[in-house]
Amino acid sequence: MQKKAEILAPAGSMEALRAAVCNGADAVYLGVGDFNARRLAKNFTERDLPAVCDYCHKRGVKVYVTVNTHITDREAERVEALARDVNRAGVDAVIVADFGVARIFRSVAPGVALHASTQMTVHNLDGVKYLSSLGFSRVVLARELSREEIRYICKESSIEIEVFVHGALCMCYSGQCEMSAVIGRRSGNRGLCAQPCRMQYKLGEGGANAYPLSLRDLCLADYITELSDMGVASLKIEGRMKRAEYVAIVTGIYSRILNEGRAANDKEKRILNDIFSRSGFTEGYYKSELGRKMFGIRTETNAPENLLAAARKTYEKDIPEKTSEIEMFCIIEKDRPAVLAAIDGKGERAYAEGKVPEPARNVPLTYEAVETQLKKTGGTGFVVNKVNIKLDEGMSLPLSELNALRREVLSKLPGGEKAERPEGKFNTGFRLVNRKSPPRFTVSVRSISQISDELLSRDIAYLYIPLCEFDEKNIIRIREISEKCAVVAAFPRIIKDTEVDLLRIYAENATETGILRASVGNTGHIELAKSFGFSELFADFGINVFNSYALREIRHTGVQSVLLSPELTFPQIRDISKIIDTEIVVYGRLPLMICENCVVKAQTGACVCGGHHVLCDRTGASFPLLREFNHRTLIVNSKKLFLADKARDWKSVGAAFARLYFTSENSRECVQVFDAYAGGGSFAPHEYTRGLYYRGVE
Repeated sequence: MQKKAEILAPAGSMEALRAAVCNGADAVYLGVGDFNARRLAKNFTERDLPAVCDYCHKRGVKVYVTVNTHITDREAERVEALARDVNRAGVDAVIVADFGVARIFRSVAPGVALHASTQMTVHNLDGVKYLSSLGFSRVVLARELSREEIRYICKESSIEIEVFVHGALCMCYSGQCEMSAVIGRRSGNRGLCAQPCRMQYKLGEGGANAYPLSLRDLCLADYITELSDMGVASLKIEGRMKRAEYVAIVTGIYSRILNEGRAANDKEKRILNDIFSRSGFTEGYYKSELGRKMFGIRTETNAPENLLAAARKTYEKDIPEKTSEIEMFCIIEKDRPAVLAAIDGKGERAYAEGKVPEPARNVPLTYEAVETQLKKTGGTGFVVNKVNIKLDEGMSLPLSELNALRREVLSKLPGGEKAERPEGKFNTGFRLVNRKSPPRFTVSVRSISQISDELLSRDIAYLYIPLCEFDEKNIIRIREISEKCAVVAAFPRIIKDTEVDLLRIYAENATETGILRASVGNTGHIELAKSFGFSELFADFGINVFNSYALREIRHTGVQSVLLSPELTFPQIRDISKIIDTEIVVYGRLPLMICENCVVKAQTGACVCGGHHVLCDRTGASFPLLREFNHRTLIVNSKKLFLADKARDWKSVGAAFARLYFTSENSRECVQVFDAYAGGGSFAPHEYTRGLYYRGVE
């Protein structure tokens, strides 16, 4: 029998945690300290964790701790200390976004399950498989997937899948947004997003003020049973910044409709809208209905006081500690280790293996003796309603061994007293001295038209060309280019399972042209690129490598080099032990958002995004909108990163490559920029930025 999905509720405070538990949550997720993506919530401290786990576990509720921000090398020691606190408190799982953080937890707290945050931008099956190979037991999928895409991943995945079902939607794929960081130094990847997507913008300089990046909140209350039936393990409610009454109401409704196997009724939908919405709700991604109807804003309306008061009553008096009924299965056979398994009323399972029984010298073990011993669960919160026993005749097994098996199995069930967990030490690994030689230049373009013979005469280590440019009309030109320069086929940042066949056509064109190098912007694209025949891989924008430990993890995929996060400062880049080649961006309009919705079409209703379009903010800054693979939108910065006059700084960080990232430049400008960086020209943009290399992010 397939286990029903869990309801996973947010807990931004102790009051919200009680609200979730008292309203039917099967699990809660919460932040501790600075390393979580909602640093502005009240959150919890390390000292709170044992009491939180005790409170939740005695009521049959699991506890997941979010450590879903990216860390620098110098923060690793603090994360290691947090891992020990999480381990000792009995936390059930930790939600992470940084491969380096995952490495720390695997080393220090191997008994704590690893869940991949939606900040990892997992949007296809290969991404799930890669994380499974790293020891993750669950993946939180990107919110942009449709029901068919979710169903496919659930069917093929060997680990658990978690899906957001209610709450705020980001315009950008989670984990890929640099807008808040670049504009205001408040990094969404570091837990301090300033939500620039909720601001007013004009589409074009003469356009009217609107909210083209503000999506309505998600509400999948009509599809909860469908999601559970397709194999989704966890149904997640967003809202760690929301008040406790919100948590109580939303958790209560979703728990009730899941238990009753139905959709939300009109009254429940009205209540969900009253407690919080942005111009109503959307199911757009889930139903593959993108466009204007997905957008909305929050108006200043207060939830009815009677609704809030009723919500508070649900958690003012705690629910009692739970007694869970379980069924046990015991196998004691000759020449095989004794086995005990158990299953509770929610379908949670636990398993333990003990010693090999011996032939009885005097009195053999009996069914009655085994059953009596296994039913001794007093004081644990469990009641054994049935024991299934398979026992070979004439066997002997100490009662102390049966007791040990019982304790181990019960400790693994939700609500059980946690057995002492193993604890390890994090090995930072050897430190490599930064290379002394200056980085070589790499160049990325968006179009073949940007590449001139003059540019190809320059000393370019690698030339990144979008894979979608490898079509029939460009093949001859690309073949000519590859004779002069090492060409790398740049994969799109987002590749859903439903898009693989389309992309394969471009990939075949590339490999038939002799191009065997590819750059990928997501770990879920690595095996795909290999399957297409690319033998040399480069990690591009989107993988978000912040530290040495993430670099060590990525190295095992076989990539040749890694583009480091543009949020790092020069000193932080120098700190990274570069076990493989690294690359930094030194010129260009930094990518700020990659959006599933076409921004232009969503606002105008027409597909006219092939031309030149910009978003203008209240300061007059213009952010170009670029069309991406399969009609997505890439928003790039209003100002170009320019560091030609700061060569001493970026040449001394130990990077192997320095990227010139061309977007809107024509072929002549590309040459002028290259020459300025190579020391042979004086070109400088009219307006530019130094990025975050000197000021960093909060």
